[in-house]
Amino acid sequence: MAIDLDDLDPRNARKAKPLNLDDLNIEDLKEYVAVLRAEIERVETKIKAKQSHASAASAFFKK
Repeated sequence: MAIDLDDLDPRNARKAKPLNLDDLNIEDLKEYVAVLRAEIERVETKIKAKQSHASAASAFFKK
């Protein structure tokens, strides 16, 4: 049995399967959108923090 090396890549584990939206009612869809927006905000905050750290490190090592 061959091992697929892509299965070992942690980046692949983060890819969630799309939710079947046909099974959700309007209120569930609105709740799902709110959850996604909160997650996007959380990720954008993390991106800004990482960019700030990278800029600080870059400035430090340029001296």
